[in-house]
Amino acid sequence: MFLTISTRGDAASPATDLGHLLHKHPGKAQRFSTSCGAAHVFYPEADDHRCTAALLLEVDTLALVRRAKGKGRGGAPDGALAQYVNDRPYAASSLLAVALSTVFSSAMRGVCNARPERAAAPLPLRVEVPALPARGGQDLVRRLFEPLGWLVTAEPVALDAQFPEWGDSRYVGLVLESDTLTLAEALRQLYVLLPVLDDAKHYWVTAEEVDKLLRAGEGWLPAHPEQKLITSRYLSRRWSLTRQAMERLELVRLAEADDSEVEEIDNAVETESEEEEKPTPLAVQRREAILAALRDSGATRVLDLGCGQGQLVQELIKDVRYTEIVGVDVSVRALTIASRRLKLDRMGERQAARVKLFQGSLAYTDSRLKGYDAAVLSEVIEHLDLPRLPALEYAVFGSARPRTVVVTTPNVEYNVRWESLPAGHVRHGDHRFEWTREEFRAWAGTVAGRHGYDLEFRPVGPEDPEVGPPTQMAVFTTKTDPNDTTVTNDTNDTNEKEAKAA
Repeated sequence: MFLTISTRGDAASPATDLGHLLHKHPGKAQRFSTSCGAAHVFYPEADDHRCTAALLLEVDTLALVRRAKGKGRGGAPDGALAQYVNDRPYAASSLLAVALSTVFSSAMRGVCNARPERAAAPLPLRVEVPALPARGGQDLVRRLFEPLGWLVTAEPVALDAQFPEWGDSRYVGLVLESDTLTLAEALRQLYVLLPVLDDAKHYWVTAEEVDKLLRAGEGWLPAHPEQKLITSRYLSRRWSLTRQAMERLELVRLAEADDSEVEEIDNAVETESEEEEKPTPLAVQRREAILAALRDSGATRVLDLGCGQGQLVQELIKDVRYTEIVGVDVSVRALTIASRRLKLDRMGERQAARVKLFQGSLAYTDSRLKGYDAAVLSEVIEHLDLPRLPALEYAVFGSARPRTVVVTTPNVEYNVRWESLPAGHVRHGDHRFEWTREEFRAWAGTVAGRHGYDLEFRPVGPEDPEVGPPTQMAVFTTKTDPNDTTVTNDTNDTNEKEAKAA
């Protein structure tokens, strides 16, 4: 298997910087062991104006067959000719994707201490794969790569050059060109899409592959028009894993909706008048109300669930009463922005020990969330489809079970007071619903009763006598009465089954 990556440069930004980005010296030919054979990296050309890195994978087909037999998944009866005579040594596939991730692991993460500015910037890239299986033909190749900004050339490979009447094979010679992608983005896209086009994997697909897909697909897969096909093929059409991946991708898409859009609506409505004194934006009022509720609860260890870009975490850090602050979000991109906002890499050791950021989905139970004094769900629930709420409810109130939970969500009744919001529209394009005060109270009351919490409602923002406040808040507090048996083990078991079914 063979693949080349080329870039252009000049005296100020030499093309040979590609060697730094790939962590492979252009003056050397290097050999690496992979799970499927030996990978060789060398540079057919390397000067200031043009540099090409080549990856050659020598597949050990016999070792692959023996390994498949040993694990009972050879895919064919023992001794079948197809196990020994196939295209694996020549055609790009999941084998080449594994080699990419093994040999260029740092480059895929965008790590380059020698040239960090080049790693973070788009490069003029040209990728060539001489033999690429394409189940779906040239059309599918274009549908997969063109939405990502690639100029695609996919030339069919004839079954036999001496007999053109036999027609074309299922292989194409692929050339990709782009000036808009970083090297890391390009490598992650190849890592996913090569096995997708081959529509086969040489190894057993487990639940770990979902995490690999989401990591490699960060920033491009959630919005890709062929997301479903990519996910299904990458996970070898295993329905349970595909469904799990699609759910998590949807949560990523919702979480990556720009939080600033919500704040812009809040700010725009508050600043429409020409008064000299600028009113406090609703987003700021909301954070102040949450902080007040946390202070009232006496919490010192706090979870910000759906922390987004870390605005609330930033406020919590300023208060020394909070000894442990954890931000959780499904979006790696949002967590990266939060880390930069908080300047975690520059914090002193004692301060940094107070703060943690980690990726997690609120649709699944997570042992890392247990044992905290308080949890905040600020403008989170409305981004989930209603059928997914029971799963979130159990994960937070049933499994993690903090002593206090603060939930805020828009009050849809107040929308009529905002002239900048068209009638019938929700405040953000990714909101799946917006509740009236009665609907929110009914949901919160059911959750509190089911999981043994006392409940208090507080307005956030100016309260209109007819339509109420712009934001509604519920503060859940675990019951302190030792004789209260609202939540039993049987109830918790039932709730967990309901949540999993949902």
